[in-house]
Amino acid sequence: TAASLGQAVRHYRLNAGLSQTELADRVGLSPSYLSRLEHGSETEQLRRIVAILKVLGVRMTLQHADW
Repeated sequence: TAASLGQAVRHYRLNAGLSQTELADRVGLSPSYLSRLEHGSETEQLRRIVAILKVLGVRMTLQHADW
């Protein structure tokens, strides 16, 4: 789900010792977008990606579920 993906992003961002602003700068996103992503409120892009993968028969999983 969008919320669990956001939690994973936050977990790994914190483990990397990065602020939201630092990570956003490195990947070319606005800090506010990254914040919405981490809180699970920015879901449209995720829904589109999941829809594409579903049509292609691809299942997306995360290797580490320790967040």
